[in-house]
Amino acid sequence: MQIFREKDPLIQAIQKIKSEGKSVGLVPTMGALHEGHLSLVSNALQDSDQVVVSIFVNPTQFNNQEDLEKYPRNLEKDLELLQSELNDIWVFAPTAQDLYGNKILSENFDFEGLESVMEGKYRNGHFDGVGTVVKRLFEIITPDKAYFGEKDFQQLQIVRKLTEKTGLPVEIVGCPILREESGLARSSRNERLSSQNRQKAAFIYETLQDVKTLFGTKSAEYIHEWVNDRFKDHPTLELEYFEIADSSTLKKIEKKEKGNNYRAFIAVYAEEIRLIDNIALDN
Repeated sequence: MQIFREKDPLIQAIQKIKSEGKSVGLVPTMGALHEGHLSLVSNALQDSDQVVVSIFVNPTQFNNQEDLEKYPRNLEKDLELLQSELNDIWVFAPTAQDLYGNKILSENFDFEGLESVMEGKYRNGHFDGVGTVVKRLFEIITPDKAYFGEKDFQQLQIVRKLTEKTGLPVEIVGCPILREESGLARSSRNERLSSQNRQKAAFIYETLQDVKTLFGTKSAEYIHEWVNDRFKDHPTLELEYFEIADSSTLKKIEKKEKGNNYRAFIAVYAEEIRLIDNIALDN
């Protein structure tokens, strides 16, 4: 496993293997790696001659300074986990200055409304930060494919729109959500939960599964009220939002239309930890 702390040596290494006709796969992460990240790496290894895993806690996508400061960082542990893959993975772990230069600022993007709902509604400027760092990583690493988990489904659609808007020649691959035994979606934030609340947070996925069942016979308005009532009675979890939206446009459902695909999206606070999840309602 090779570790690159600066972009220039990585650019040179990538140019060399591309000159040999080899393909490059990128798995962008903010560290605090877990089995969900490893599943993305596994998918990338199947498709690509060389896999690059970026580890960078991106300051421009945090609208809450405290959340940025508390975000778990343990590069040594991350590298040990990646080493267990027993493949020649390249790790890109830059500083903010190396990635951004002297101005750590977001670009402004028009994602045609994808950025203004759900996560975007509650996290001002978040997706400009995501778009900025992903665009920068794509320009540096020039991957043929990049792998993102469906847990952050809105982010996945944003990145797809980014490549469409910028013309960057990267195929975006969405990978299924990996879950803990309880059903809780794997996330770096789970490590900040107490063991008791980690178990209680399984209620989030239980609710989504019930939503999928209800979606076959009940209206979106009925389901929305049902979910809100369900969380009102919960002693530990606080619902921030629940939406049923079109999978492509992320627009809130007005009425089910034949041929459209829908997903249910949810954000919940457990203690002060914010957890998100989603589920496809059509399969």
